Amino acid sequence: MLNRWNPFEVGNGAVVAGPLMRDFDQLFQELAGQAVRKGREFAPATDIYETATGVTLQVDLPGHDPKTIEVKVEKGVLTIRSERKADPAAKESARRLERGFGVYTRSFKLPDTVDASNVGARYENGVLTLALPRKEEARPRVIEVKVQG
Repeated sequence: MLNRWNPFEVGNGAVVAGPLMRDFDQLFQELAGQAVRKGREFAPATDIYETATGVTLQVDLPGHDPKTIEVKVEKGVLTIRSERKADPAAKESARRLERGFGVYTRSFKLPDTVDASNVGARYENGVLTLALPRKEEARPRVIEVKVQG
C-alpha cells in the first residue's frame, strides 16, 4: 500500500514538527487578529435581557466620562455613542496598551413592542443600563378563567 509522504513524520506516524507547526499557526492567527483589531472600532460587551415588562441592556463602558455618553432613539433604532480618551502622558511611558480607546457607537433595532418614548438610562460603576419598557398593549395579560357549573 502506498502512503503519502510527510516530511515531518518519523516512523509509525509520529509527527516531529507538530509543536513547531502549532507555534507558526498561533503566530499567524495573532498577526491576523492584530490586523483585524486595528481596523475595528472599540466595542464594549453588551448584555441584553428580556422580561415580561420590557428589555434591559447593560453595556460595559468603564473609564468613560458620563458626559460623553449619548443615547438616542430614532425611527425604531436605539443608538449608543460614547468616547473614552487615552491619557497622552501615559501613552508616552507605556510599555503595552491593551485597553480600547476612541469613539464607540452601536445601534440596535428595537422591537415594535418597546415603548421608545419611555427609555431610561443609568450609568453606575462603569456600566450603562438602559431600561426599555414594553408598550402597555404588548405586555402579557393573565385572563381569569371563570368556571360555571
